[in-house]
Amino acid sequence: MKAERLENGITLYSGDFPLGTDAVRLAEFAAVPKGAAVCDLCAGSGAVGLLMLARDPSLSVTAVELRDKACALAERSAAESGISGRFRVLRGDLRAIRELLPHGSFRQVVCNPPYYPVGSGYVPEDEAQAAARTERFCTLEEVCAAAAWLLPTGGSLWMVHRPERLTDLLCALRAHDLEPKVLQPVCAAPGKAPSLLLIRAVRGGKPGLKWQVKSEVRSKK
Repeated sequence: MKAERLENGITLYSGDFPLGTDAVRLAEFAAVPKGAAVCDLCAGSGAVGLLMLARDPSLSVTAVELRDKACALAERSAAESGISGRFRVLRGDLRAIRELLPHGSFRQVVCNPPYYPVGSGYVPEDEAQAAARTERFCTLEEVCAAAAWLLPTGGSLWMVHRPERLTDLLCALRAHDLEPKVLQPVCAAPGKAPSLLLIRAVRGGKPGLKWQVKSEVRSKK
């Protein structure tokens, strides 16, 4: 069982998935206010939320995850790190978000979703990896619908995705009244095509997209 030692005494048990560039960059990108209550959709073993708590202990995080094994790892990380009071694991299907959490209950939502539509390419034989990589259990549209339910007007969704899905991403966000406000392509090196996209969308926000540019190492997801 691989354990990652983070800041402020927090341990992340990552299980089948080593800590990836995607989670690290999303946690850095999500500039949420001090003391914010954050919901992490598609939380997996809790990497994004735990990274955010390691940087800012004033936050509280609710991690929504479908798979039992991933939830158990997230709960172990929280218990051994002594942060169970600030890191809640909610077992559930985000497609049924209205049964899990109240409408407008979070002003900050983060998500590192599956990237690829079912049938669009290579699918790992391992069930956990297949669920994390492909939209087998939730589509991009369903992720945006869940985030829109959780966010009040003015609340922010922070997400990481793949550059080749940009059109799908922007369309899905606007279809659920989530206006794209900041887009940051992440490149392996100057002059290279982006390997990741980081995006912030605001519920009920006015049109107007700001571009940010940053070079990073390539995603391993």
